[in-house]
Amino acid sequence: MKSFSIKTESLKKSFNGTIALAGVSIDFSAGLLHGLIGSDGAGKTTMLRLLAGLLKPSAGGIRYDRNGVAAAFGELRPSLAYLPQAASLYPDLSVREHLEFFRELYRLDAAVYSKRSGELLEITRLDKFTDRRAGQLSGGMYKKLGLMCALLRSPSVLLLDEPTNGVDPISRRELWELLYGLAADKILIIVSTAYMDEAERCARIHLLDSGRLLASGEPRAVLKQTGAVNFEEIFIKKGAHK
Repeated sequence: MKSFSIKTESLKKSFNGTIALAGVSIDFSAGLLHGLIGSDGAGKTTMLRLLAGLLKPSAGGIRYDRNGVAAAFGELRPSLAYLPQAASLYPDLSVREHLEFFRELYRLDAAVYSKRSGELLEITRLDKFTDRRAGQLSGGMYKKLGLMCALLRSPSVLLLDEPTNGVDPISRRELWELLYGLAADKILIIVSTAYMDEAERCARIHLLDSGRLLASGEPRAVLKQTGAVNFEEIFIKKGAHK
């Protein structure tokens, strides 16, 4: 299986003079679940779009490695899946119709599609709702459908922009259980969230505030290094020193 890692080096991005990222360097090491943690406007979505090749940096760079060797983005692209925060599904299409649409998009073999879609429907518990239209799904079910479509071609890199935003606590827990299952397969997962309690669920965290990196590392190590009781305290302390 291909193992990808991504590194950003003094990455900068601005929009019409507004700075979204101000020289951010992050090591997204392979096979781990990484969390981009920060409030609205922190730069999380901009970072994910840059990593996905949807935006170009204003300065700095992004390095992609495959099995420890530098690789061009074109080598990563077929193995990358990106789930945006904004609604991206078709409200009039059913769960099954979405899967069949992405099967055609990814040009999956019939046998591969049958096995993969069956597995995904089972683990997301949407197997009993295949005829339900996306526009009629609950927030949590909608996010699960989007995740299924992203996972249909078995990506090696998964970028998720606030997948638990706006869903109920039970659905949040179920979505994280899905991510844990994916993390067990040692794929690179980068998930953004504004929920501080979700930071502890990640193997590595990267705290962003107004486009700047506050801290990176294993969650408990970050708390120890900063002398903070929780992650909210880190943001409050940094905010007070601006």
